[in-house]
Order: sequence, then structure tokens, then C-alpha cells
Amino acid sequence: MLDFLTLLLTAGIDQGTPLILVALGEILCERSGVLNLGLEGMMLLGAFSGFWAAQVSGSLLVGCLAAVASGVLLSLIHAVLTVNLRANQIVSGLALTIFGLGLSSFLGEKTGMVMAPAAKSFGPVVVPVLSRIPVLGRALFSQDLLVYLAYLFLILVWFLLQRTRTGLNIRSVGENPAAADVMGVNVALTRYLCVLAGGAFAGLGGAYLSLSLTPGWKEQMASGRGWVAIALVIFGNWGPGRAALGALLFGSLYALDSAIQARGTVLPTQFLQMLPYLATIAFLVLARTRFYRKTHAAPEALGKPYLREAKE
Repeated sequence: MLDFLTLLLTAGIDQGTPLILVALGEILCERSGVLNLGLEGMMLLGAFSGFWAAQVSGSLLVGCLAAVASGVLLSLIHAVLTVNLRANQIVSGLALTIFGLGLSSFLGEKTGMVMAPAAKSFGPVVVPVLSRIPVLGRALFSQDLLVYLAYLFLILVWFLLQRTRTGLNIRSVGENPAAADVMGVNVALTRYLCVLAGGAFAGLGGAYLSLSLTPGWKEQMASGRGWVAIALVIFGNWGPGRAALGALLFGSLYALDSAIQARGTVLPTQFLQMLPYLATIAFLVLARTRFYRKTHAAPEALGKPYLREAKE
């Protein structure tokens, strides 16, 4: 039984890590008042860019940097449209998702990267002593560098939002941009930086898919994770901690299929594969209940463009 729990938790962390990375970026983005629905496209382009760059250069670091750069470039388009031109944030995000999906597929076919064998990929880095802790040790401290980096980013984003002046500025811009502007906070710059950070995290999440989780590249390999990350942000009340727990829960449910199938089961595999997405729907339903809305609220200015000349 302990072996089964260890296997399930380890696989859950593997599957949940890209969700944590993408959700952290979306939390920063939405806390500043900008909704980014282009995460799926950014992940797909990040997955391709990271894999292609790593194949060509032979360096995993170059691959990760290329993935981050591709996410930043797509998010820059979103920032220009929503912050400068005050375009509809939902429409802009959906357009970027479609664009990222199409562009990654096109580039993958043109470069011959579809199902190409990975020249390099991230391997596990075992932490001495800590990895020997029963169940949790193997699951938490026998992971690759990107997983440890996700742990670090989780702490840093929480600290940024809750314990720094910069985090206070971000939250104030997301709640009341006019008041933040009066207090001397550059609303446009704050939103720009948060949107770009969101794109960087989404690109890195995509790189994790193609360089670590399943080394290689194929079309639509994000499998809806960008949309799931948005649901996790809502479930986590726009906070890194609860969003990360939701990501690990989703990851564990995602890994449950292979774990149970390995032990033998009469449950249809299609049903097991549905579970993580059913849980996502349950998160969203829960978020609409009256009790949940009393204690959890989105940033007041989320999705609303800010026109400085129109402030009261």
C-alpha cells in the first residue's frame, strides 16, 4: 500500500508541476486586473520552442530560456491589446490560444520535430537524507530540477504578493487601479510586468512537458492544462498555496489511471481519465456557490481596462 501511495504521489507531483507553474503566472496576471485566457497557446508554443531549442543547441538551459521567451512574446501581444488598446481581454486571450496552437503545430511539422526522439531531458536529482523519508521523501525529493524550481517559485510568488511593497502595488492595481494611480503606482507598467511574468511561467510550464514529463514534442500536448490552470486560480482564491494544492490534486487524479491499471482494476480506463476534468468542473461549480463567494472574491478590477483620463 505504501508503494502505491508513493507511486501515486510521485506521479501526482510530476503531473501537477506544469499546472503550478502556469497557475502562478496567472495569479500574478489576474491579481493585477488582467485575465489571460491564452495560457494553453503559450504552453503549446513553449513546449515546442523549448524542445526545438534543446535539440538544436544540446542545452536544456537554452531550451528553457527559449520556452520562456516564446511565452513572453505571446503575452506581450496580450499586454499591448489589453493594456494599451484596452481590447476585450477574453477575446484577446482566446485568439492567442488559437494562434499558439496553430503556430506550434505548423513549426513542429516544418522543423520535423513531431515525435522526434529527445536528445536531452531532465532527470531526477535525489536530495540526500530527505529522499529517504518514507513516502514523502521519494515523492518530494527525488524529482528533477524544474520541479524544485516550481517549489521555489511557489514560495517566491507568495512572498512577493503577501510580504512586499511590490505585491501590495500589484494587488491594489487589481482591486482599484484609480486609487493606485493616485498613490503613484504606474498601473500600465504593473499590468505589463505581470502579464509578461504570466507568459514566462506558461512557457516554462510548456517546457516541462516536452523536456521532462514526456520528453519529445507532439501536437496539442498540453491537453487542456492551460484551461485547468485558470480553474485552479479560481479554486485557490487567487492565492499560490491553495492553487498549488489543487494542482497536486489534479495531478494525482491524472496519474490515478496508470497507477490503478498497473495494479489491475475492473474500472474502465476512460472513466479514470475523466476524473481530473470532472474535478475541475466541480471546482468551478463550488466557486459559484453562495458560501464560497462570501469568502472568496476575484480582484475587483479583473477584466476591466483602465483609462487614466476616466478616473474620478
